[in-house]
Amino acid sequence: MTISSNRNVIRWVIIASSFIIISLILWNTYSFFQKFKAEERVKIKTWSVAQNNFLKSIDDLSADVDPVTTHVLTETTTSTPMLIIDKHGDVNNHINLDEEKLKDPIYIDYLIKKFSSENEPIEVIFKGEVFQTIYYGNSPLLKKIGYYPLALLLIILLFAAVVYFFYRSTKTAEQNKLWTGMAKETAHQIGTPLSSLVGWTEILKNENVNPDYITEIEKDIDRLQTITDRFSKIGSAPTLETLDLVEVTTSSYEYLKSRSSKLINFEIEHPDIAIPVKLNAQLYSWTIENLVKNAIDAMKGKGDLKLSISQTEKQVFVNISDTGKGIPKQVFTKIFEPGYTTKKRGWGLGLSLAKRIIEDYHKGKIKVIESEIGKGTTIQISLKTF
Repeated sequence: MTISSNRNVIRWVIIASSFIIISLILWNTYSFFQKFKAEERVKIKTWSVAQNNFLKSIDDLSADVDPVTTHVLTETTTSTPMLIIDKHGDVNNHINLDEEKLKDPIYIDYLIKKFSSENEPIEVIFKGEVFQTIYYGNSPLLKKIGYYPLALLLIILLFAAVVYFFYRSTKTAEQNKLWTGMAKETAHQIGTPLSSLVGWTEILKNENVNPDYITEIEKDIDRLQTITDRFSKIGSAPTLETLDLVEVTTSSYEYLKSRSSKLINFEIEHPDIAIPVKLNAQLYSWTIENLVKNAIDAMKGKGDLKLSISQTEKQVFVNISDTGKGIPKQVFTKIFEPGYTTKKRGWGLGLSLAKRIIEDYHKGKIKVIESEIGKGTTIQISLKTF
């Protein structure tokens, strides 16, 4: 049996044990509640018998009231609310109830219905007829016991939520560690043939090959070196430098423009001045690349794509707009979650990676600021200036 299987068995044993323990606690609480409720009913019945004896004593003027009867009537209902209605439907007596409220007939009807739903009324029979009817509710202690299972369930749900989120965060951390390892290994694997390509390029320069071919090959080699550098930085705290955001953004945008379909109308607007921002050029360029490629995919390789840069006193904004299929408003934030994708062949990592680069590494913000189905989408990056 593997370690993973052992963990699954242990996890299910813990879950089953917890379920059994919870069930036993709830069952015992319910049993105690019913037992306590039955004892309260016995107490009220005892009180009704004492009331009957008291009525007999009053009817027989020569008889004295039994001290036990007096004790039961005065001492056994210290907390249970009671409403005694005579055979004419009038309030004959009440115990543990607000006398001022009982002046309202509507309130009396409310109490009768409420007490009847909590406990079956008890009739006091005198001289062969119903002389009084006792309506009684649950005592404060019984009410507290009744709420106990709900409180217990709430605590259990909160505890389960904490365990669930702890499990999810642990699993996410493990996945991040795996992806980081894979990214660094990918960078390492690319590095070997890349070094060889650099060497072969130098040989081609001495073979009288068309210089334009070599220039294009060198551009792609530089691109591969950039990609290798990006992958090697995943999982590590990147170094931020003071760079001109306009220059870095324009460079990445123009590179993508030169290697994209001619059916895409690329447009860029930016200030004519430098905007100094703390950046990691490789990771920031990766973000621009992901956003532009997503925009091109949304337009299915044909449409207008515009990148604009603007700034305020403390912030700079980079907006990327397309004329693609648009995004429903309810998924504006969901598109940045790992694994979310609308493509048939997609991992759902591009936008989540962009969010991590901008928000975790550069302490900025990335969000959808505008989108309309069938008309296009605008995604905005905001970074602090200084």
